[in-house]
Amino acid sequence: MAFSQAFLDELNARNPIEDVVGQYVALTRRGSNLFGLCPFHSEKTPSFSVAPDKGIYYCFGCHKGGGPVSFIMEIEGLDYPDAVRFLAQRAGMEVPEDSEYRSAYKEQERLRTLCKDAARYFHQQLNGPAGQPGRDYLARRGLSRTTVTRFGLGFAPDSWSSLLDTMTKMGYTKEELLKVGLVQKNQKGSLHDRFHNRLMFPIIDVRGNVIGFGGRVMDDSKPKYLNSPESVIFNKRKNLFALNVAKKSKQGHIILTEGYMDAISLHQYGFDCAVASLGTALTEEHAQLLAKYTNQVILTYDGDEAGQNATSRAIPMLEKAGLQVKILRMQGAKDPDEFLKKYGADKFRVLLERSENQAEYRLLSLQSRYDLQQDEQRVAFLREAAELIATFPAPVQREVYGTRAAEAAGITPDAMKLEVDRAYQRRKKQAQKRQEQADLNVAAQRQPKDKDLRYTNLRSASAEEQLLAQVLKEPSYLPDIGLLPQQFSSPLLGKAFGLLQQQQQAGRDVSLAALEGEFTREEMSHLTHVLRSHDLLVSEQVMQDCVNVVRSEYQRSLHSGEDALRTWQDRFKDKQRYGG
Repeated sequence: MAFSQAFLDELNARNPIEDVVGQYVALTRRGSNLFGLCPFHSEKTPSFSVAPDKGIYYCFGCHKGGGPVSFIMEIEGLDYPDAVRFLAQRAGMEVPEDSEYRSAYKEQERLRTLCKDAARYFHQQLNGPAGQPGRDYLARRGLSRTTVTRFGLGFAPDSWSSLLDTMTKMGYTKEELLKVGLVQKNQKGSLHDRFHNRLMFPIIDVRGNVIGFGGRVMDDSKPKYLNSPESVIFNKRKNLFALNVAKKSKQGHIILTEGYMDAISLHQYGFDCAVASLGTALTEEHAQLLAKYTNQVILTYDGDEAGQNATSRAIPMLEKAGLQVKILRMQGAKDPDEFLKKYGADKFRVLLERSENQAEYRLLSLQSRYDLQQDEQRVAFLREAAELIATFPAPVQREVYGTRAAEAAGITPDAMKLEVDRAYQRRKKQAQKRQEQADLNVAAQRQPKDKDLRYTNLRSASAEEQLLAQVLKEPSYLPDIGLLPQQFSSPLLGKAFGLLQQQQQAGRDVSLAALEGEFTREEMSHLTHVLRSHDLLVSEQVMQDCVNVVRSEYQRSLHSGEDALRTWQDRFKDKQRYGG
């Protein structure tokens, strides 16, 4: 549906771009603009900018840009109407609806409310007669009442339909319960509760919505932990347990654990920066999510083979997201929960301070897999160590760890340096080839599919871009420009200019962000790029020069058209005169 311009103007006014983006990206001020790591692609150096005075964001890396609505469309995966409604709810605004509107966003809100009510139900059950097994378990694990309440822990009774009966009495349908995985069908097609006789862990997203559950069994049943299935509101690759709490931590890092209980125990002992993955290995989406809230991650996976493998897989993903990675090694305990109970918070804090950087950890882990008393294994270790050390970006790192590897295997540092340098050059050439291919792919993707974005007259289009950027900075010049949208060589730039004129004539604030409903995402990103690419001081002379170029190029195109028509007419007459 179409939203009134007055409503959209108010929506943008109540959702400053820096506040909207700031809920997803850690921003740092540089002059009048804010910068952070782009949430739409992996990067180590911030190229994502927010211009509060213009109400726009733009990434110089992936070239995505726009206003608040475009940002929410991109990051939440919503279409335009739902992104508008998302921001309206954020600002406490009523949205003008049409009677036929059936938004997926409305359904998601309903399902989130269902999950919240289910969490309340499980929490009540934990504190009631049916929750005694859960309370006994929590007492054995040493969790305080405050911690239980803080994380909203609950209990699913040893019943096949208690949640189903309660939720349907509250007005929720069986279809809704199925959609979020709170119930499931048996072989006969009958519905029953998915969770029963389990301690329940609500999974809460960074905005505070309950989106799913994890349940730990109270007996020897399998699986020990059971999670909600993925749904329209729950994606375990994009959420982390307890991040809604840890994102507020002032400790300067985030501790990544393997399980719910490890994360909760750490919080109880004062480490309010702990999170856990949701029954899945760490993903690139997890790494990018973490990068929004911290610069450093400390991995505390179990020390067994599975934990070491998980650590090795996690390190490159976290580094790719621009995070500094450290690894905590525990002795005398299999996980943080057990260590804290045995030795307390102070000794765990010492472990954190002594945590190894990823380079040291990876080299020692590699060394432990070889018997360096055997020549063949020494050679194999050195070759693999050279490949590993070649991935380290700093020459000092490569020299330090190359020397360590050489000492461990009993060879000279110079010999090891030669091997590392060869491996580094091979990787460098491979990386250059991959980058060249990636650049080609990006160029292909950046080639606009919409014909309106393709410039047919580069001289005029360049002037049109500068003109748009100038009037967006100083709209008071708009009435004196004396150009019509159809005089622009680029239909897209002409349309944007005409809409800005309409904003000015209607007495509204002249803003690119307010036009988001008029353009596709690709068009909006391009217009934002135009504005950011011509970030020059406002100059009446520059504007007049741009107007003159646009007008002269328009006149030239008209004359070219007339000349082409006369040429065609002359050729037609010649054919009639001479035949052919």
